[in-house]
Amino acid sequence: MRALADIARTLELGKYIRLGKGEEVTNGRDKNSLLADALEALIGAIYLECGFKKSTMVVRALIKETLDNAMSKGSGLDGKTALQELLAAQGKGSPEYQVSETGPDHDKSFTAVALVAGAPIAEGSGKSKREAEQSAARTALEILSLLEP
Repeated sequence: MRALADIARTLELGKYIRLGKGEEVTNGRDKNSLLADALEALIGAIYLECGFKKSTMVVRALIKETLDNAMSKGSGLDGKTALQELLAAQGKGSPEYQVSETGPDHDKSFTAVALVAGAPIAEGSGKSKREAEQSAARTALEILSLLEP
């Protein structure tokens, strides 16, 4: 969802979304979920208007940079998987995450603490539990990588 939202931001789709008063007040034009939905709707409209071949060309052009960045990062793209692989290689078991949330239902923020063998290693935050866990995992991975000889 975040990748789609980032693409939508580059296209400035947020300024074209019709929002209710509540979403306007809570900065809905920059919410990942709304931006991702808007991009999906745009792609659907292109498909309906121009067909599969043209919409495929548009989608490929839109995601090229994001896909190239993801490919260059390899396993580093998914911090949780990379951390789990590192800990397994070190014989330290699997990481665990403690997640807390703050804010109203329509605008929650999450904080995750990555634990290794029950000890807190790193903290991360995000607009979803998954995003917060990924952030904590990437930070823990960096910390543990620095400790390795």
